[in-house]
Amino acid sequence: MDKLNIAVVYGGPSSERQISIQSGRYVASVLDRAKYNVYEVLFDSNSWLMVEWDGDEMKTLGEVNRSDFSACGVKFDAAFITIHGIPGENGLLQGYFEMVQVPFNTCSSFVCTVAFNKYSCKRFIADTGVRMAKDVFLQKGCRYDAAEIVEQLGLPLFVKPSDGGSSFGVTKVKEASRLPEAIAVAFKESDSVLIESAVVGRELTQGVYMADGETRLLPITEIVSENEYFDFEAKYLGKSNEICPAPIPDTLAEEISGWSRKIYEHLGCTGLIRIDYIVSQDGIYFLEINTTPGMTQASIVPKMVRAAKLDITDFLSQITDNCLSSSSFERYEASIKNVKS
Repeated sequence: MDKLNIAVVYGGPSSERQISIQSGRYVASVLDRAKYNVYEVLFDSNSWLMVEWDGDEMKTLGEVNRSDFSACGVKFDAAFITIHGIPGENGLLQGYFEMVQVPFNTCSSFVCTVAFNKYSCKRFIADTGVRMAKDVFLQKGCRYDAAEIVEQLGLPLFVKPSDGGSSFGVTKVKEASRLPEAIAVAFKESDSVLIESAVVGRELTQGVYMADGETRLLPITEIVSENEYFDFEAKYLGKSNEICPAPIPDTLAEEISGWSRKIYEHLGCTGLIRIDYIVSQDGIYFLEINTTPGMTQASIVPKMVRAAKLDITDFLSQITDNCLSSSSFERYEASIKNVKS
């Protein structure tokens, strides 16, 4: 049987570009070469390039033909997206692959679009009953009353770009006078901003994925940041301690896992995601969903995989094989056939 051609797609124009490149290169290095021909595609706004690396030296092999997602005579059978932020996490790239009928490893374009925007995600999963922090949503250009927001949400609070990642543009506000500045910082990353009451507690996260048609859960991880919260420095520069599995009672682990499964299935997810929570004195609070979680060797999901005593190559094979037979892609193919007929 011929091996499948898998393109690992990374890069992108967002602030998370360098993390994406690290994720993509790691995924490409551990994918099963006995099952797949593995290629690497560096994505930029104006160019999609098939590349290869010699150490830290990158060589360009050729342009990607966007009409059928091929390059240098190779027609890619599937894409493994590791672009964090826009366009690999907000549904745009997924929409392209749906149009050219190339399977991909993440959730569908619709799910990614909903999950990427923190405000829309909270509204979409509200029916699950999971606790969420009180919030105020702002669109760029709209007027707001800082004093009214503070009165409504209290202090401290978090100001976040509604559609961003890696904690870029996030500020913890402790004084009302600092709120306008924090909002301005967030608007540099996004056209909409979410302001939330700060929930005090332990930060926990869990990976969820689909394999063989079943929703599967990875071990819960506790994140203990050396900084005031899990910011970029804590995430990527070693300023946090990630404990996996988390030292929590079995009853709490079961409750979090129940919410993870419920949220995953309520959204209609099919790919690998990571769901973040805060466990406060009054219960479990949902924070956000990452539909293209970091996949560097030091990232949280690979740590979860190791803690579960899974082989990372086998794990990524499950993710890749799932995208080739995912119900969402099959439904899309069926809809295209119906239109053509």
